[in-house]
Amino acid sequence: MSALSRRQTPARSRRKPRRVNLWFERLMALLALVNLLIVIGDLTYIRFRDQYLRFLPELTVWYGETYKGIEPHRETTAYLDTVDDLQAQVSQTGLQSAEAQAILAKLRTQSIAMVNTDPFQGVNKSGTLERIKQDMRERIDTDSTQEAFETFWTVEYLSEAGWPQEMAFFNQDIRPLIATNYFRRIGIDGAPIDWFWKIDGWFILIFGLEFLARTFYLSRHYKNLTWSDAVLWRWYDLLLLIPFSALHLSWLALLRVIPVSIRLNQSRTVNLNPFWSRVNRFFVSQIAVEITEVVFLRIIDQVQNLIREGNVADALLSRTRRRYIGVNDINEIQAISQELSTVMIYRVLPKIKPEVDALLYHNIRSTLNSAPGYEAISQVPGIDNLSDQLPRQLAEQLSASLFAALKAAFEDKRGAELTAQLINRLTMTLQTEIQEEESLAEIEDLTIALLEEIKINYVKRIAAEDIDRLNEQRYQIYDVTQEGSGS
Repeated sequence: MSALSRRQTPARSRRKPRRVNLWFERLMALLALVNLLIVIGDLTYIRFRDQYLRFLPELTVWYGETYKGIEPHRETTAYLDTVDDLQAQVSQTGLQSAEAQAILAKLRTQSIAMVNTDPFQGVNKSGTLERIKQDMRERIDTDSTQEAFETFWTVEYLSEAGWPQEMAFFNQDIRPLIATNYFRRIGIDGAPIDWFWKIDGWFILIFGLEFLARTFYLSRHYKNLTWSDAVLWRWYDLLLLIPFSALHLSWLALLRVIPVSIRLNQSRTVNLNPFWSRVNRFFVSQIAVEITEVVFLRIIDQVQNLIREGNVADALLSRTRRRYIGVNDINEIQAISQELSTVMIYRVLPKIKPEVDALLYHNIRSTLNSAPGYEAISQVPGIDNLSDQLPRQLAEQLSASLFAALKAAFEDKRGAELTAQLINRLTMTLQTEIQEEESLAEIEDLTIALLEEIKINYVKRIAAEDIDRLNEQRYQIYDVTQEGSGS
């Protein structure tokens, strides 16, 4: 075996398990999707049974009888059987025969009984009976339902209106409505029969075995991961294991859409990342605005309370000494001041020296121009150039001397001490003057009023003004990034 083949063999062995794992993930994701679709079909069976009968009549009847305890309703089934007997008798002996008239009389009796007893009420389908009654009243052109049925099932009406046309109307408009009625058995628990767990149990068994295998593998593959941690890792799979139908919590089974969507996305069967991204951005946009408003209002309220209680004044003016907890042996304020001073003297000031020179030259020149007799002296030949050079040189010398003095004061120990004393004296004097009751009270009142204006004019507008703009900006950014990634 060559060196190249030896290097390629591990790569193939790595790719093959990954490919097998991917197909297994896709198989389980599709199985979870099938389970979810069956759950949806079961949950909607009773509500949309009439529609299912139109498109899948045999499957609908079989499923209802097998798993929902549904049986044909004896009264409505007998009614339709009587209509079938009438059609068969008419085809043999005619509409005017005594046998046909006897069946018509029976239909009139059954019709009145159906209208009065409402056999549709037991399965909450009284609306279907109302539609039947309305169609019959419109057909006969009368306001009485009883009169409509009694007139419709007579030899005179069927002969005059036309037997084929009237039976076509009944079979196309009335029979399908009556056929939707059914009887549903009640279990020993007092609830309607529901044996969906017989189907769902097989899926729960498969996903349960898979869940045990997955959590066992994760707990063994990752040394620091316990079995309980592995269960939490795959928490969403637990929704596939709860027998919602057996617990009479059938609608909660729709929560299985969570593990199904996650599995479809993880197995690369369906790319749901754009959808989840939009959902996340929607909730973040909604929540972020609320949080931002609450946080800012809370901060401003706390600052206002601290000002009213005098805590801010105590901290700034050092009227009360409090124990300050440090995290090291460094005076951070002094260190920061030292670093800023170094940057200012050695790096900033040399770069702005031309601007300082120009400013000093302008001030010196303006001062000299305003001096008595200077304008006359500057007109003397040979002096005019000197009148311009002298202020310029003087400005350069002043700035150079100023920078040199600052450097010397910064580098000299005594100069640093004097500078510190000046700053301390300035701070103490400012604190003393501010401590005057009138000045302090006025500053506090103005600060509280300013914060209140900020709340009213800015913070409380966030929810009303910014949420649409935030959503628009987020979707614009999403579209741009999607275009960029697709290019």
